Amino acid sequence: MDILLVASAFNSLSQRVYAELSDQGHRVDAVLASHGADAVRAAVREVRPELIVAPMLASALPEDVWREHTCLIVRPGPPGDRGPSPLDWAITEGASEWGVTVFQAEAALDAGDVWADGSFPVPPAGKGDVYRNELSDAATAAVLLAVRRFTEGSFKPRPQSDPGIRVVWRDALHQEERRIDWGHDDTQTVLRKLRAADSRPGVPDELCGREVFLHGGHPEDRLRGEPGELLATRSGALCRATRDGAVWIPELRPGKGSGDPAPFRRPAASVLSGFPAPPGSGPGMPGSNDRPYWLPEIAVPLELPPGRTTWADIRYRQRGAVGFLSFSFPGGAMSTTHCRRLLAAYRYALTRRTSVLVLGGTRDVFSTGLHPHVIEASSDPAGESWSNLLAMNDLVEAVLRTTDRVVVAALGGNAAAGGVMLALAADEVWCRTGAVLNPHYRNLGLYGSEFWTYSLPRRVGAETAERLTGEGLPVSAAAAERMGLVDRLVPVPPGEFTAEVERLAAEVAADPDLPRRITTKTTARHADELQQPLAEYRRTELARMRDVFSDPQAPYHALRSALVRGLPSGPARPLAARGTA
Repeated sequence: MDILLVASAFNSLSQRVYAELSDQGHRVDAVLASHGADAVRAAVREVRPELIVAPMLASALPEDVWREHTCLIVRPGPPGDRGPSPLDWAITEGASEWGVTVFQAEAALDAGDVWADGSFPVPPAGKGDVYRNELSDAATAAVLLAVRRFTEGSFKPRPQSDPGIRVVWRDALHQEERRIDWGHDDTQTVLRKLRAADSRPGVPDELCGREVFLHGGHPEDRLRGEPGELLATRSGALCRATRDGAVWIPELRPGKGSGDPAPFRRPAASVLSGFPAPPGSGPGMPGSNDRPYWLPEIAVPLELPPGRTTWADIRYRQRGAVGFLSFSFPGGAMSTTHCRRLLAAYRYALTRRTSVLVLGGTRDVFSTGLHPHVIEASSDPAGESWSNLLAMNDLVEAVLRTTDRVVVAALGGNAAAGGVMLALAADEVWCRTGAVLNPHYRNLGLYGSEFWTYSLPRRVGAETAERLTGEGLPVSAAAAERMGLVDRLVPVPPGEFTAEVERLAAEVAADPDLPRRITTKTTARHADELQQPLAEYRRTELARMRDVFSDPQAPYHALRSALVRGLPSGPARPLAARGTA
């Protein structure tokens, strides 16, 4: 069937719906509603779809489109729930369960007949995490069911006027309602407010006399202070006291009145370092570092002792012969500093006596490669792009050169660009069934690096590698397994992924054939090195990338700037969504 996706952004859910509908044999195309109603109408005329599906919409479809075509809208709320901030309200109000609805577009907002719906548990996690995982699982299942019902032709959608559906209207969750009362709100209330706005729009606040928006929130078990007091930094995050505890805030977005020339979210400590120090902070050089000089940097060990409840974006633990090096960076982006710290942790993990090392293994995004926000905020974006790329290459090369144990990349969520190549550097790639992979660099107009010209063809063949990087298609976990990008699918809910990976890794470590596998791996790496050294792959890729970074007219710079600022960029018909998968 010919299906047209209409989305305000080709985001994680839009990509997953696109990939899974394509897997089922449908001919899927897409158009970005953010380019306007005329772009949507033009795509409809060209594609002449049998069905229109809108996985993510921030504006209404043109009336002439939904009157002439069956249009199915995905809403991140249960049947009867209406209003513009459904998931935000669910997290803010502490809902333990939430839902998704696929309904037919009509004149009344969110009131169309229901083709499918589903429910999911709401974990204590940020909105972006829940959206990409539990909600994405439920929404994709509902879309596939609705499409099947439409194809069969006998299903009658359920009106939302049905007596069994309770209609609840919630107004938009306004910024003043999100604001934290540091002297009154307890830690759990603070965390709910932070998590309900972690990806966007952030929680409005004021630090050092400047307007900021807070992104992300994690509990702290030991540090304490006066409510609202800034207590410490750690790996780019800020710790702030609540009425009865403290929370870690990984990212800040400077407000329009802050005077910051880079008004987009990035590591919190680096934003604060450019603000004037509070009175009485003592001598220092504000803005000369990536953290405020007047706050202590309080680190924690890679191996946290049992019972600690604190934030750390990189952790190591060991269970018998298996080492687990987990990491979780906001949105999966990895700055120069992130890469260097993860490489240091990886080298530490290699000093431990294990036969299996699991890289990743947590829920949500594995990695998306370079950190465009940090790059864009730099005084020298080209230079920072280069430094970030070198650090990412160093990390990937360390994984590729590990020959004394089996390395497993465990992807609990999505991966893209250099993040996919980091995973492919491992001996095995395990992937939760809900993940989407983007094994290409097209979104930023880049050739790519991280040894992709070595890792990708050896897994999928030269022809498929060229197609993947050239077409820029999102790939479902199932399709990735079929083509050889993924070795094992892990069909569990997001919250069970870590435990299941631990169980599977223990099985690998107990396999009597493991020593032979390690020997075979060492021999193969030596043979590959003789055929073409890794240094040669690296040199060739970096030369292509350096040419782009050093060219101020290269599309990369405009695409990166638009991306971090949330501005429309590229064509109304994404390259990644043309044709069939």
